[in-house]
Amino acid sequence: MKSDILVDTSAWIDYFNKPDSKTGKTVENILQNRRAVLAGIVLTEILQGAKIKREFDAVLESMLALPLLEASLMTWIEAGRISFTLRRKGITIPTTDLIIASLALENNCSILTLDPHFQQIPGVKIL
Repeated sequence: MKSDILVDTSAWIDYFNKPDSKTGKTVENILQNRRAVLAGIVLTEILQGAKIKREFDAVLESMLALPLLEASLMTWIEAGRISFTLRRKGITIPTTDLIIASLALENNCSILTLDPHFQQIPGVKIL
């Protein structure tokens, strides 16, 4: 059975701006195979980058077709635990990435990302 893939903001940006890139084609394949899932924080990051209302509306409509991974209290606690553990090692990860990683771990998803922060989070599966 194929697991779901949480597509990170960096991969979406590549998909929208360079659809023929390696990442763009990977996102397209993930979408065609109905393996993509969405995190609310990723939706927010993508929408804030829209340049005009029509683009905002089109992206929103497309993204709402994807299953949404809901953050629970445990998601937030896990993000805090990961950050606490990594900071003790001198590693600081942005909160948005901690939430994305926590959602992926909680839902047994891989993450498609171009962001190197995720490589520092133990247990996260990266494509």
